Amino acid sequence: MSENVRLAVYPRKGGPESITVVEAELGKLAPNQIRIDVHYAGINFADLMMRMGLYGAAPPFPFTPGYEVSGTIIEIGKDVRNRSVGDRVVAMTRFGGYSTIIDVFPDQSFILGPKIDLDAAAAMPVTYTTAYHMLVHLGNIREGDTVLIHHAAGGVGTAAAQIAAAKGASLIIGTSSAPKKEFVESMGMHHVTRGEDFIEQCKALTDGRGVDHALDPVGGRHLLKSYRALAKGGKLYAFGGSSAVPWKRPNLFAALWMWWRLPRFDPLRMMNSNKAVFGIHLGTWEKEDILQEQVKELISMHKEGVINPVVDSIFQLSDVAKAHTYMHDRKNRGKILLDCRD
Repeated sequence: MSENVRLAVYPRKGGPESITVVEAELGKLAPNQIRIDVHYAGINFADLMMRMGLYGAAPPFPFTPGYEVSGTIIEIGKDVRNRSVGDRVVAMTRFGGYSTIIDVFPDQSFILGPKIDLDAAAAMPVTYTTAYHMLVHLGNIREGDTVLIHHAAGGVGTAAAQIAAAKGASLIIGTSSAPKKEFVESMGMHHVTRGEDFIEQCKALTDGRGVDHALDPVGGRHLLKSYRALAKGGKLYAFGGSSAVPWKRPNLFAALWMWWRLPRFDPLRMMNSNKAVFGIHLGTWEKEDILQEQVKELISMHKEGVINPVVDSIFQLSDVAKAHTYMHDRKNRGKILLDCRD
């Protein structure tokens, strides 16, 4: 086993070119942890915001990002009883996933069956758990419900579409740029081109009611539009702020403009319409047992063929800056992964 580990580091706030890939000495494994030879690490939009200094839950610079990995256990601590060397696992890491080797606690990992590919597994923990948490845990989605998904071609968007369909949604509306129309429709969604009046479209497609669920990662004034697209009793899920990141490099004005345009919802009006607004940030979620239950359920759904993670592209760890640029340019249709194998 190598005595060194290669990892990507954010040394400071900056653009994709600021990311450095370094080699460091591999320390001794803690007795209550497992060591994973990382095959794939997932890239999420939150990683981009962290690099730009716009993510409040990020550790101080310098640090290694990466919320999720898949790979093989190559060493177990002397106190670990429920994992074995050779187990194929997917793990939620919080940070540190952009690495060839990572140490985690056993309950952060989930053993995979032989039929689940490691690339598909790495595409699941953040995007699918986020979508599941919104629609199922918070939203209690029911058969026949209608769903609006913004950034429908992205990782969370494709995950949400599959989960909504699995739960019996009668209509799934997805917004994206025009070039992604065919892809969004192939995922079973009714496409609305970004910039069109999606409120009008939602009303027209639901006989004037509006949708039961709206998933919004855009933030700013866009949230209020999503709220207005809801039916009475509908639920809005705010889980990002992509409008604060219009370019590849940090821009304080864009971030402040997004924050300034955030709506202030009136509780009395919400009561009269029975609408709900949820803020979702799994990076700060404290009930780990609930997240673990959700990941286990998603793995089971994948084994049964109910969901099937969409992997757009896989970049080498050394090309992590290119991977970030690819996501900044909104080119991905599904998940972007890093191949961390030496």
